[in-house]
Amino acid sequence: MTPPTPAIVTQNAVSPLPRWALMLLCIAYVVPGFLGRDPWKSADVTAFGYMLELAHGRTPWFSPLLGGMAPETEGLLPYWLGAWAIQIAPAWISAELAVRLPFAGLLAITLIATWYAVYYLARSPGAQPVAFAFGGEANPPDYARAIADGGLLALIACLGLAQLSHEVTSYLVQLSCTALTFFAVAAMPHRTVAPAMALVAGIAGLTLAGAPALATLLGVGSIAVVVYAPGSHADRRLRWALFLVAVVVMAALLAWSLDLWRWRIVGSDTNGKEWQSLARLLLWFGWPAWPLALWTLWRWRKQILSRPGHRHLLLPLWFSTVSIAATLTTLPADRSLLLGLPAMAALAAFALPTLRRSVGALIDWFTLLFFTASALAIWVIWIAMQTGFPAKPAANVAKLAPGFVPEFSALAMVAALAATMAWGGLVWWRASRDRAPIWKSLVLPASGAALGWLLLMTLWLPLLDFARSYAPQVRSVMAVMGPEPGCVQTVGLSRAQVAALQYHGALTLERAGLQDECEWLLADIASWPASERMVTAALWELKATIPRPTDKNDHLLVFRRAGSAR
Repeated sequence: MTPPTPAIVTQNAVSPLPRWALMLLCIAYVVPGFLGRDPWKSADVTAFGYMLELAHGRTPWFSPLLGGMAPETEGLLPYWLGAWAIQIAPAWISAELAVRLPFAGLLAITLIATWYAVYYLARSPGAQPVAFAFGGEANPPDYARAIADGGLLALIACLGLAQLSHEVTSYLVQLSCTALTFFAVAAMPHRTVAPAMALVAGIAGLTLAGAPALATLLGVGSIAVVVYAPGSHADRRLRWALFLVAVVVMAALLAWSLDLWRWRIVGSDTNGKEWQSLARLLLWFGWPAWPLALWTLWRWRKQILSRPGHRHLLLPLWFSTVSIAATLTTLPADRSLLLGLPAMAALAAFALPTLRRSVGALIDWFTLLFFTASALAIWVIWIAMQTGFPAKPAANVAKLAPGFVPEFSALAMVAALAATMAWGGLVWWRASRDRAPIWKSLVLPASGAALGWLLLMTLWLPLLDFARSYAPQVRSVMAVMGPEPGCVQTVGLSRAQVAALQYHGALTLERAGLQDECEWLLADIASWPASERMVTAALWELKATIPRPTDKNDHLLVFRRAGSAR
């Protein structure tokens, strides 16, 4: 016997979130961070460097190199997307903006796919609320829409989504493909063409983005969910299971043909996997979705263990489990956890029909205090940067970012003021009366996360560019070498440093030992003195040591060939 559902929801509680409000929230979250900023250290600028090399025809499409180094991740799709965007963009669009446009689209696809995935999961028979004796319970379409709104709000509210989802890296491609796969399996009992296309795009995209093992695990688990948690007739279920098998096998063969299979499991004795840092990551990265997801698992525990299984619980549980397992066993951990956020948000959404009013009030008050205090701090520090008052925040900025010169942008200030006023209006709306919709508890967390991100990407953008990009360091290097230094040899530079020097400085770089006629040499301080087989140190004269202003451990050594004319 199927256990009774814990969801008790009236029709009054599933009134829709206005579409215009949800669209504005998504735009306010997606657009900032993709416009007007430099490529940041280090995955962001590294990926951008490979895209530039491909777009300008300086490296092969199937084996791209940057400064003679292959990418750290084997997936080629992200670099192809960026290179194609650069090539087809009109001349008046800069390369960095051209690259970001398709990735902004990928983030939008992630949000849309998550909404529809949660919507179709909420249409599952086992997800429906309790039927009242005299009627009045929520009807299925309105209930599913309200739960989907809650799922999208939970995803936007996750603190770990903001920065990583606005970088032009393989991890955003993997996130969007994971969301497409999640949607495909969720919608299989209700649709045919859209889930089939999304499944192929998601599994193939994950494979080409460097995650064939993840694609295989998600695909195999999805096959089990389709078989174990029926959401349609047996014949339709069998056809979907066979289609899933075919797609997974083709993706595995594609990964094998492109040599994408790699062993990435990190042993327990590896220093990179510190359990305390992992615990902190798990605590804040998925906040506030993970506490609600745990509440869902508790309140719906009987349905999870029942037979037949329930798709609206088992599917997001599998996707979340795979992501958390990858977080614990592979590097980088935060990038692995990122891929589980859509599924975690889906689980969080199914907690909403079971929350007590006191829990909802606690979420509201905590969110109100946290994000209001955060917004106030951002404004105060911005005012201090512009005016020097209050003196202490201004002194702290000068200490942490020596050499930074504040910039004033009227457009950024107007956008920040509009967002802050909207936050004030939303808080007034939420506190003025007891709103019935079940998604109400996640409106403030999602809007607060969007507000904080927008304020950072407007008011603090010049400071963040100064702190997180290589542009200030490259400008200092160019000031030493002059406007036309010719070819420059390099020793021990990372991929990110090479990409930044080629983009910001327009330098022609050659690895040491490959070109002996260069007048200048750049070396990372950690790699000097270099091996005699690479560089004869006696032939070079140190001209300057250039630090990154905000990183005491990042220094470039600038050498000139001894005896060269000034």
